[in-house]
Amino acid sequence: QLVAAMNPCRCGMAGEPGRSCARGPRCMSEYQARISGPFMDRVDIRIDVPAVSASDLIRPVATEPSAAVARRVATARALQIDRFARLGMPQVTSNARASTALVERMAEPDPAGLQLLRDAAEKMRFSARGYHRVLKVARTLADLEDAPLIGRIHLAEAISYRIAGERMHAAA
Repeated sequence: QLVAAMNPCRCGMAGEPGRSCARGPRCMSEYQARISGPFMDRVDIRIDVPAVSASDLIRPVATEPSAAVARRVATARALQIDRFARLGMPQVTSNARASTALVERMAEPDPAGLQLLRDAAEKMRFSARGYHRVLKVARTLADLEDAPLIGRIHLAEAISYRIAGERMHAAA
């Protein structure tokens, strides 16, 4: 598992409301180009995190308790282990470790989701790897909700995680 962070540009101001990079849009594109496309294609979840303001730190925010999140994750992991065992693949313990052929068997979206995935894959020019990684993430999101089928909502969320970096790049 890899967790990483990077600024949108050298100074970190690109894309922030009311601020701009001192060096301009070119700085952001050059800075982000330092990370190769094939490497980024292997990153399943990309989230843009805006700067936190003082008011964000002061006001209380209702959040889901960590224990509740841990229970949902444990339930989803158990579901995945059981699914792979039923498919005769007990050595596979999570959606992330499933082969491409296995992903296509266990992560079939509903018709609306399939249409969304086709449209997004074409428009965003997903690689074959990217396409299958979106399916894995969507299957995991469905598992977290204990949903038997991958719905359009799961695919929309998985796609949004995939394209977060591209949105930032386009904003420059």
